[in-house]
Amino acid sequence: MFEGDQDIFKVLFGSVSEGVIIVDEQQQIVEVNVSAEKMFGYPHNTLINQPLNILIPQNYHARHDTHFKGFVKEGKHRQMGHGRDIFGAKKDGSVFPIEASLNPFSIYGKNFVMALVVDITERKKLEQEKNHLAKIFQESLNEIYVFDAKTLKFINANFGAQKNIGYSVDELTRMTPIDIKPDFTEPQFRKAIAPLHQELTEKIEFETIHQRKSGTTYPVNVHLQRSKLGDRDVFLAIILDITEQKNYTKTLEKTVAIRTQELKNALAAEKELNDLKTKFLSMVSHEFKTPLSGILTSTILLDKYKLTEHQEKREKHIKIISDKVQYLNSILNDFLSIEKLEKGKINYKFSTFKLSKVLNEVIYNANMILKHGQKINYPENINDLSLHQDEKVVELALSNLLYNAIKYSPENTDIDIDITQNSSTTTFVVKDNGIGIPLEDQKNIFNRYFRAENALLIQGTGIGLNIVKDHLDHLKGSISFTSAENEGSTFTIKLPNKAEL
Repeated sequence: MFEGDQDIFKVLFGSVSEGVIIVDEQQQIVEVNVSAEKMFGYPHNTLINQPLNILIPQNYHARHDTHFKGFVKEGKHRQMGHGRDIFGAKKDGSVFPIEASLNPFSIYGKNFVMALVVDITERKKLEQEKNHLAKIFQESLNEIYVFDAKTLKFINANFGAQKNIGYSVDELTRMTPIDIKPDFTEPQFRKAIAPLHQELTEKIEFETIHQRKSGTTYPVNVHLQRSKLGDRDVFLAIILDITEQKNYTKTLEKTVAIRTQELKNALAAEKELNDLKTKFLSMVSHEFKTPLSGILTSTILLDKYKLTEHQEKREKHIKIISDKVQYLNSILNDFLSIEKLEKGKINYKFSTFKLSKVLNEVIYNANMILKHGQKINYPENINDLSLHQDEKVVELALSNLLYNAIKYSPENTDIDIDITQNSSTTTFVVKDNGIGIPLEDQKNIFNRYFRAENALLIQGTGIGLNIVKDHLDHLKGSISFTSAENEGSTFTIKLPNKAEL
């Protein structure tokens, strides 16, 4: 390495915000950046030639030595701190949670390991606070409802509310407060909450009657305030069952004071919970950040291309927006599908349809995301083939395989589709010439959220194939594949010609 290169390396090494620690095969620290020194509380250059164990809590030393030797022998990149907690030890003896990425490398015949270390103390604190506030919401003895400020549809209800009213959350999400308040019509209720809409007051309180699913009624005191769930306007309702108050006024005077204080605490906790939810949603939205940035950039640029000769540039940015929106829509649909599958809420609708109709729709949509020079080869002799199945599931499965073939294949490659049918079974085959699936990853390819090692830098959630397999299992079908890294993949779906549910 030339002297100039070394200077550049030192600048880059020192500017990395994560802690960087490099050790040799004997677990001696040979290099460390300023971020790591500050993270672990050591003065500059005092960690060089020190054993790595001084940065590891004492009770982890024995296990760490075994893990390290195994890692060096395996010689592969490893991410630590996801799924289990790991900790670092500071110079003052304090212990703190970390995430670490281990990267082996060799220079001049010697083996080294570079660890990228992140202090996740604040993240762990946020997680604990979120869990604590969620527990307060769920375990409160009061009924707590959240409903949409515009449609009035219920969004959530705690356990106390479900227990007393007799409806589950799933049932409540199809209802509004008017459905459990026999003394109100919708116009009357909207009039009652108008001061909140008009921001004339921060909260309103009134007494009314609630009707349970069983038909019985009980008197309640309603505390209602406006709130935010992300960027969505909602109402938070704290409901106090005042049956005892009505029947035993004297006895309940003390209880009312206690519950009033509980109400104040619940309102404060709910506000904190809403703030925490906003932060949590912001963190989760990382997966959406890149496509949304692309959409915003293209939207801004579109406004600049107003002349006729700019049409080509306009079309380019419109396609970018379309592609990004389709990607976001795909992610949302995948998450919705998971929820329905887990809750057993999938109601399959069977009909007899032409395979060519479904395939034409799938290929039409796929053509919009083809890379330069990619071509889809349409199967022959399928015009007379029909299937009695859930048409949407067949379309979903074929779309997933075709989109994957496009995404994981380079430009100027062919994607082949073949469909055959015998007396009992229809077979779909999608073959690409893409990056393929590494042999060691193939056993996990249908696991939810799993991404193959060579696909980690390509956008995706790792849930598409899992959803397809779940649907096919329900329909007595199957999905299999053959693949070789850098040679491509062939996926095969088999479905009964007639649904067997």
